Amino acid sequence: MTLKDLIAQTEKKMKDRVEHLRHALATIRTGRASLAILDGVTVDYYGTPTPLNQVATLTIPDPTLIVAQPWDASIIPAIEKAILKSDLGLNPSNDGKSVKIPIPSLTEDRRKELAKKVQHLAEEERTHVRQVRRDANDQAKKMMKDKEISEDDEKRALDQVQKLTDKYIASVDEVVKHKEKEILEI
Repeated sequence: MTLKDLIAQTEKKMKDRVEHLRHALATIRTGRASLAILDGVTVDYYGTPTPLNQVATLTIPDPTLIVAQPWDASIIPAIEKAILKSDLGLNPSNDGKSVKIPIPSLTEDRRKELAKKVQHLAEEERTHVRQVRRDANDQAKKMMKDKEISEDDEKRALDQVQKLTDKYIASVDEVVKHKEKEILEI
């Protein structure tokens, strides 16, 4: 492995952590309807746990409503049950052809609770980014110890890794700031 490979690999891992955070935050409910909040919902489809978006067409006709139109009307009760079990605080209803999922507006306490959850997720990702930094630094130090690189190259590598760490922690902070604004906005 060369230093260039080490830096590229480190950057990819850090970028993946930011993307992981974005995906995790997409599932957190704001006051508006978003299909991402249903990503974790699995429906018992003939004995097989299946993601909701694979058994129904999901649409957002207005900002406070999600409609699940199943391809097989016989699974409407299973869809309702899965949404109720999902711990999202949603109360679906059906009209015989589709499941309507109203998105209630959030109370101030719930908004603060969700903002804390966002901060917790962000801190986890910052920790992961720092872990990637530590692994890369250990790798660079090992390369220097094994005489694969010079001390100057090691120092440059450690500096580059630190710059990447700062950049991706700033990205995490930016993503979190945007999500908190979205949650706390009424």
